[in-house]
Amino acid sequence: MRAFGELESDIMRVVWASEESLSIQRLTDVLNEERPLAYTTVMTVTERLRAKGWLGRNKHGRSYRYSALRSADDYTAELMEQALASSSDRANALLHFAGRLDAEEAVALRKALDTMPPDRNSDPGTEPDRDTDLVLDTDH
Repeated sequence: MRAFGELESDIMRVVWASEESLSIQRLTDVLNEERPLAYTTVMTVTERLRAKGWLGRNKHGRSYRYSALRSADDYTAELMEQALASSSDRANALLHFAGRLDAEEAVALRKALDTMPPDRNSDPGTEPDRDTDLVLDTDH
């Protein structure tokens, strides 16, 4: 997955922030508060986001309204996975990432890891690989 382009990011930010689905006109109005954009440009990029599976649309009168199919957290996780996949040593890359977290973030990561099954990618009944267990040092 490629990272969103600037306008894709702006559109998704507006959609994620909205509690209701949005028309192209409403998206254009909100985006135009920051910089001038043509309705057709917003429509084209919004439709591309729909084709990529990030947005859904529902008919509302004579137009469509768009809403997010995937969360901002899902997007961030995909970007992180992509960055991790580019490393030849995933465990070391994770260790370097974890070392850059502040204490509060490290605690949040530890809690998230503690709620996960021991090893989601192995067969049930096999032990996790202890050589790749991530240890977070929050005393930095």
